[in-house]
Amino acid sequence: MTRPTTLADWLAHLETLHPDAIALGLDRVRAVHALLDAKLACPVVTVAGTNGKGSTGALLESILRCAGFRTALYASPHLLRYNERVRVDAREATDAELIASFEAVEAARVAAGGVALTYFEFGTLAALWLYARAAPDVAVLEVGLGGRLDAVNVIDPDVAVITSVDIDHVAYLGATREAIGHEKAGIFRRNRPAVCGERNPPRSVIEAAAALDVPLYVLGRDFDHTNEATQWRFRGQRGARFGLPVPALRGAYQLDNAAAALMTLELLQARLPVSAQAIREGLLHVTLAGRFEVLPGRPTTILDVAHNPHAARALAAALGTMGFHPTTIGVCAMLADKDVDGVVRALLPRIDRWFVAGLGGARGGDAERVGAALIAAGVPAARIRRFASADAAFVAAREAASEADRIVVFGSFRTVAAVKECLAGMRAGRAASRSTPP
Repeated sequence: MTRPTTLADWLAHLETLHPDAIALGLDRVRAVHALLDAKLACPVVTVAGTNGKGSTGALLESILRCAGFRTALYASPHLLRYNERVRVDAREATDAELIASFEAVEAARVAAGGVALTYFEFGTLAALWLYARAAPDVAVLEVGLGGRLDAVNVIDPDVAVITSVDIDHVAYLGATREAIGHEKAGIFRRNRPAVCGERNPPRSVIEAAAALDVPLYVLGRDFDHTNEATQWRFRGQRGARFGLPVPALRGAYQLDNAAAALMTLELLQARLPVSAQAIREGLLHVTLAGRFEVLPGRPTTILDVAHNPHAARALAAALGTMGFHPTTIGVCAMLADKDVDGVVRALLPRIDRWFVAGLGGARGGDAERVGAALIAAGVPAARIRRFASADAAFVAAREAASEADRIVVFGSFRTVAAVKECLAGMRAGRAASRSTPP
């Protein structure tokens, strides 16, 4: 094999190492990790959940950095660049840093007998190797899929967080909340605390905590929040915090994630003391692309990576809190293995016209499937337009919308990424035309 030299070459190489894109199990990861100098000498927070993982991780990173701590954050998937997945002190890893980490994992993988790692497993081990050298004060690790058999679970967390439990990835995690809860509770460790941002957690989560003597803190029971319009209140085990600023991440559902983050920080307070001022600043300055991201300008454009019914219901609720728009155009493209019907049903009350598109790749769905789901849900054919790609659908939506209208882009990380790249191209084109002499 010709040794990869660029990040793009390495990422292509990662895709060839295992015949399956997803292959849950820790044996392969543990075999390579045992030969890799990638131990973390700092407190670790592992975050699992159907939705809300990225937001909770971003909130923790923002607040901890405002408190003066050096953070490591591992998140997936990325939107535009693989580098987004691996952050130290809110800085994305450079290509050179990622290449060095990939080379280290490849050497350990070969030494372990050529273990076949998936793309995600290889990348997770590389991130851990890089973090071990960055020596952060705290590491926040986002689970990729499930929890129990996910590569991130090779690390023992000091605090485990489950943000939410709902139906998604049924082929891997099961078709019920109880089965999915069991998989997510696999990140629990004996006698170590856990936080659950789900008000009604499955019995499997409660039982898993009891079996391991895990002190489990559940939203609505052991901690909670009160929305007070322009601010909010948090109640934890150490009392209440009043007058907190609304998180910079939009959507009322983000208060659940913020409360889970504050409960987690409360459990780590002895090792990572965080002041009230750091909490306020962290809430005000947190950023995360593609989570009810409202772009400047007209027509109003919202980007959201919602790709399952649970996330679609949250998106619909957030749309309902916005001001009046004569028409809302939905730009939707989804992966083939997602619950298209469930997502469509959740957003029907909020969307007037549907511009649906296909996604390329092995898992990509097509516009016809989304269109069929809309027809089955009772949407008139005249309100549906089909496109070959998400960016083509978005361009058409901008042409069809008036300045007072609203465009909502959703369905997949890849859908949002395609539209972001499209917008970047539009901005570059405008800049070039302005700089061209008459």
